[in-house]
Amino acid sequence: MQRDELADFLRRRRTAIRPAEVGIAHGPRRRTTGLRREEVAMLAGMSVDYVVRLEQGRSSQPSTQLLAALARALRLSDDERDHLFHLAGHQPPPAAGVARLARAGLMRMLDLLGDTPAMVLSDLSEVLAQNHAAVLLTADHTVFTGDQRYLIYRWFTDPDARTVHSPEEHEYHARRLVADLRAVVGRRSGDPTVTGLVDRLQAASADFRRLWAEHEVEVRRADRKTLLHPRVGPMLMDCETLVTPDQRQQLLVLTPANDEARERLELLRVVGIEEFPAGTR
Repeated sequence: MQRDELADFLRRRRTAIRPAEVGIAHGPRRRTTGLRREEVAMLAGMSVDYVVRLEQGRSSQPSTQLLAALARALRLSDDERDHLFHLAGHQPPPAAGVARLARAGLMRMLDLLGDTPAMVLSDLSEVLAQNHAAVLLTADHTVFTGDQRYLIYRWFTDPDARTVHSPEEHEYHARRLVADLRAVVGRRSGDPTVTGLVDRLQAASADFRRLWAEHEVEVRRADRKTLLHPRVGPMLMDCETLVTPDQRQQLLVLTPANDEARERLELLRVVGIEEFPAGTR
């Protein structure tokens, strides 16, 4: 662990980021040009004291999980993220691990979208990052671990995951989820992460086995769905997907499809978050 180099790198990256880049308002009393330490701590989900000790070169060795959180908070590029891991005495995550870290460019786009709900997903339907508007609309999907972190796995194993969609759309969404996963299997032939997920889904869900046997293939690019929110009611939303060149990550943007949905989305920003079952895209 290169403590002094790590401390210098973190300080410089923190001061280089404008608050607006991460969705923080630049108030009139702000004296620092970049982020404050407490803002980095908030974005990374760690204590301010630990951020201070890291920047002063007197911390213990951070875990790979903490480094990944710092990389997201500081909007590091892939090269900068790898450098951060090296300075902390760790090997950068392998390709499979990198796929679970939202790309810096997508994170910046997420911030710039502001009040428009958006999220970054892996090609296996794991939500890697969400903006605040998306959390208000669909709840926080980044808290899940194990197979539960995959939206498709929750859809077929947890009945509560379907409650944010109207019952009339359940079969349609189930088919599209399975068809999209089939396309991923084709692109990533032999990848144990993909084949393992398919095997576990087949073991866990007869409904998934039924649809998987039909061998339908369709990459999800654009969609329209009705989301049932417990506080503001149903909202018809258009969903557009921007995909990275390697097709491993995507930015999903949700916009109101009519005036009623727009008004309810604006109301949702006022009433805030209420706990409800996490759905799927």
